[in-house]
Amino acid sequence: MRKTVKLLFGSNLPELPKTAFTLPSFTPSSKSAQSAQSRQAASRQGAFDLPDTVFDPSPAAVKIPAGAHFMSGVYANDAGSRSYKLYVPSCWKGQALPLVVMLHGCAQNPDDFAAGTRMNAVAEERRCFVVYPAQSPDANNSRCWNWFNALDQKHGQGEPSIIAGITRDIIDTYPVAPGQVYIAGMSAGGAMAVIVGTLYPELFAAVGVHSGLPFAAARDLPSALSAMKRGASARETKSAGLPIIVFHGDQDTTVHPANGEELMAQGLRSHPLGTKALPSRLAGRVPDGYSYTRTKHWLHDGSPLAEHWVIHGAGHAWSGGSPAGSYTDGRGPDASREMMRFFSTVRGG
Repeated sequence: MRKTVKLLFGSNLPELPKTAFTLPSFTPSSKSAQSAQSRQAASRQGAFDLPDTVFDPSPAAVKIPAGAHFMSGVYANDAGSRSYKLYVPSCWKGQALPLVVMLHGCAQNPDDFAAGTRMNAVAEERRCFVVYPAQSPDANNSRCWNWFNALDQKHGQGEPSIIAGITRDIIDTYPVAPGQVYIAGMSAGGAMAVIVGTLYPELFAAVGVHSGLPFAAARDLPSALSAMKRGASARETKSAGLPIIVFHGDQDTTVHPANGEELMAQGLRSHPLGTKALPSRLAGRVPDGYSYTRTKHWLHDGSPLAEHWVIHGAGHAWSGGSPAGSYTDGRGPDASREMMRFFSTVRGG
């Protein structure tokens, strides 16, 4: 059990209580983009299950259409440095475009995440820039973002400041459309997306979370294990109240689906008009795939506040994703396109 926790969280662990179970890792990162590496087989001990695809080999390089660019960069500040990859769509001829920041999950890298989510293809359709910050093994053995560290939940510190810095660098370098910067992530990346959006609401107009956790769901390893296994317990904690879209499989044994419910509740109570939002619910099914329930929350002026997709039968995997990447399940609704559709309806101040 402890061996699995070390595999997920890294080697520098505090002593754990004997009753603790197992869970993923997170910490700041280094400079160069991550290359594909073979991954160790993970043992499945106790009731804490890992997705089958976490340690699959990384996919081949992402295919880039003519005229598009998928380039590497590095950003550094006092908190450290991170590499990233930026996708510039083939349609870009100097005009202002929206920007989406995509934060990968544990054991992933930008190429893997781009391949699995197919977000670069969506960027071609929706005409936007996409940047994929990379976590490194130097920061975390499993390349997880450190969403559960108290240091990484404060403005101007830790990994959130680095991710915000990458975002500002792209805005300073490219003509990003004002009020159209969004952040999304998967699992540990989803938890970090909520943190960054909460700490830097002046940068982002909306947040997308797949199989993630609420803001301040944990402050250390034991509370992280509990939040992932049972659901976050910080019921009165508030986020930035940004518009949010959440996806979660109801059979997720890695991050409990209750976290998706709390993400929605947190977003609604954090918005000044959240208690007056108008909910609507729709049940549907993907042809030859999963059924789902989508719940929307609208403000009286018609603007969207929150959207929650519960995918019935799905586990810990990006819904509608490609088998070219890890943590994906093509039998669900297309989370990438639905997130971009939601983002396109939201404008920041």
